[in-house]
Amino acid sequence: MTGNAPRALLLENIHDDAAFTLRDGGFDVERRTAALDEAELVAAVPGVEVLGIRSTTSVTPRVLEAADSLRAIGAFCIGTNQIDLAAATGRGVAVFNAPFSNTRSVVELALAEIIALTRRVTDKNADMHAGVWDKSAVGSHEVRGRRLGIVGYGNIGSQLSVLAEALGMSVLFYDTVDKLALGNARRVGALEELLAEADVVTLHVDGRAGNSGLFGEEQFARMRRGGIFLNLSRGFVVDHGALRRHVESGHLAGAAVDVFPQEPKRPGEPFVSELRGLRNVILTPHVGGSTEEAQQDIGNFVAGKLRDHARDGATSLSVNLPEVALARKPGAHRLLHLHANTPGVLATLNGLLADHALNVEGQLLATRGQLGYVVTDVAPFAAPDVVDALAALPETVRLDVLR
Repeated sequence: MTGNAPRALLLENIHDDAAFTLRDGGFDVERRTAALDEAELVAAVPGVEVLGIRSTTSVTPRVLEAADSLRAIGAFCIGTNQIDLAAATGRGVAVFNAPFSNTRSVVELALAEIIALTRRVTDKNADMHAGVWDKSAVGSHEVRGRRLGIVGYGNIGSQLSVLAEALGMSVLFYDTVDKLALGNARRVGALEELLAEADVVTLHVDGRAGNSGLFGEEQFARMRRGGIFLNLSRGFVVDHGALRRHVESGHLAGAAVDVFPQEPKRPGEPFVSELRGLRNVILTPHVGGSTEEAQQDIGNFVAGKLRDHARDGATSLSVNLPEVALARKPGAHRLLHLHANTPGVLATLNGLLADHALNVEGQLLATRGQLGYVVTDVAPFAAPDVVDALAALPETVRLDVLR
């Protein structure tokens, strides 16, 4: 599609279904398989209305400043810490993610790694490939009856809890927010309590800055001797040097790590980590949610949110903007007004419409923190002087007009 079609830029090998969804929505879609660094993205975003990324590309204030046409960003993953949300919100750019789509895939990988590490399958596999036959049960255990400690009881942690119980594990969890325990899981009041009891500790926390360095020397030292550690959440929450020391000393029997503080931006680039070469340690290249099923679901879900926002101004499940979804009125024109959340804005907006003899066919307002967002269908056509007057209101953050 060419000409006046809105442009969408999809990076990091996002699933084909995302491109199909956006093209069906009228977009001219450009796709790139790799992540872009800041300078590359600054050069690529002018004229782009919709940007799709995964976890490696960072959307900084400088990128947003260069994005002269950007209306929405889709994070085709769970986390959004790679996007400067404050800067995006300040420019009225909606951000969407996929908080549920890859939950099952991450949980299945965690379970597979727990079993593999507890049975020391990784060591047996390495020895066999080296021509060593070591038929021994030493250090190999069933997971049945062992205690699983889950740090972070959100969508992934809670589903892992249920499936781990089905395997016969007993589950305890720690979360800073009060969460309902599922099945027979038991909540503990302190991380230290979980570390003292659990045979296996797995992290499923979010990417907020306060989680940086969450797990280090002190936490590993508190874990039970012979314990197993997993991190499938964020790379910056774990001190990898401390983890290596505790594996090498034998204090920990094994570990699995899927996320790293610094990750290559493109396939084939060198991977550097102090965890390489350790016995009974599984390293995977940030593939917790990378199954074909999960990526297809994420592609459809996030692309659908981007399409709906571009077409109707819908912000349902937006990470940063007030949530509004209003059915279109046939023959009406739609005004999207994002503004500072102060009293009287809606009355002023409707007063301007009335002054210009515009009838409100449908309207919906929502607020979120410091922002208000009102979607208004008007008839007849909103002339340029009306649009200019609304844009000039001191409370206006962004105004878009949909035909």
